[in-house]
Amino acid sequence: MIDTLKSILLFNTEFPLAFNSWHFWMLFTFFIIIFGMVRKRKSVMLVYVIAFSAFFYYKVSGWFVIFLFVKGIVDYLLGRELHGSHGMKKKCLLWFSILLSVGLLVYYKYGGFLVDSFAVIMERNFQPLDIIMPIGISFVTFQTISYFVDIYKGKFDGAKNVFEYLFYITFFPTIVAGPIVRAVHFLPQVRSSRKATSAMVSDGFGLVISGLIKKAIIADYIAQYNNIIFSMGANYSGFEYLLALFGFSVQIYFDFSGYSDIAIGIARIMGFRLLPNFKNPYQSHNITDFWRRWHLSLSFWLRDYIYIPLGGNRCGKFRMYVNLLVTMIIGGIWHGAGLNFLFWGIIHGLGLIVQKMTAFIHLPFKQGIQFLSVILTFVFVSFAWLFFRVNDWKDICTITDSLFYNFNVEMLVPFVEERTVWAVSFILSLILIFLPISWKKSMWKIYKKTNWLGKMILFIIVVQMIVQLSSVEVTQFIYSQF
Repeated sequence: MIDTLKSILLFNTEFPLAFNSWHFWMLFTFFIIIFGMVRKRKSVMLVYVIAFSAFFYYKVSGWFVIFLFVKGIVDYLLGRELHGSHGMKKKCLLWFSILLSVGLLVYYKYGGFLVDSFAVIMERNFQPLDIIMPIGISFVTFQTISYFVDIYKGKFDGAKNVFEYLFYITFFPTIVAGPIVRAVHFLPQVRSSRKATSAMVSDGFGLVISGLIKKAIIADYIAQYNNIIFSMGANYSGFEYLLALFGFSVQIYFDFSGYSDIAIGIARIMGFRLLPNFKNPYQSHNITDFWRRWHLSLSFWLRDYIYIPLGGNRCGKFRMYVNLLVTMIIGGIWHGAGLNFLFWGIIHGLGLIVQKMTAFIHLPFKQGIQFLSVILTFVFVSFAWLFFRVNDWKDICTITDSLFYNFNVEMLVPFVEERTVWAVSFILSLILIFLPISWKKSMWKIYKKTNWLGKMILFIIVVQMIVQLSSVEVTQFIYSQF
């Protein structure tokens, strides 16, 4: 009994709390019951959700919860001072606030990498920094920057009190891996006394089911083969690397969009509407279209707080190309400390530039050409994921060399015979990805018309499938490391 309570209440570095664990859903069940009782009492609701968010973050990242709350209080005070200032003082406060947040991000996320890189350049042997990164610090940093900038631009007055701001910055559905929430959209919902309607609860429950299917049934199973290949325990053929690369494209989409669905679904059940984070990105016709569909909260954040302030497309074509490249480089290194993430950002930046440069070419609107453009975009994005998935440049060169010089299509038949279940799952995943949007909307309408008994039966079936297909350990979401 004592051991069970310890596992529930204490942080365990080997088993952090995750949305795809029974532990979380047990806690959430108790949470939502009490939440429904205190929802109308705003001050009590704020404190209650903040307390649960603090516990959730403690279970995810340990005692960094103290860092999160101290930073939250400092940010609130800076935001209040920023709102009441004018002229040069206001501008100085804005930059101080941004640099403070960015400085902490650089220290925790890039400190060790920068020291190691400096040691290599100077040919010195420095003691490496043993820095543990707080979970979700990248998402928190972008949220705080948008908070300060929006106050500076007069879009809103900021949080009315420290509890409102802590509620915003620690909101447990989004704290680990987003979506990136903007206070100007979120805080008005916190201040309203609107309850979750039955339709919102139903939609939220459906999003949770969708997210669990994507993460625990599809992504985690597809990942089993990808992890074997990318572990680089042996030299594989180009064909095997290609399947693993396409497999990772499938995995990261279902993993991250699954997390987003669950986060948005939980918020919806609580009565809060968060904007969608994915809109069928692999059905994009070009790379610009891709970034209008993939990780929307990050894409729009980069557009509004980096690309447009740099000048956007208002200063001529050359300047626009530079702005695109700089924006995507920032988006790349936001994901992690490593030259591979930098290069990933450069690839996408160059892809956007080439697409803009060839925008004058108008192809006839024919299904064959449109289909080809979707496939080419998918292949381009999938190849770029190589630099996202593999950190070691030697391994990247090995994989690239095998893709071009050691590719053997004859391995298809023995591969399917040996990994039949994976191959079938992979094909079904691709079908689901490229399924017409109208069909997906029809499936969602069928779900909404289903009564609650049918929805519960569906949920039980999903849980049973998770038990059958998933591994013993709870697999963390990919974007929780960013």
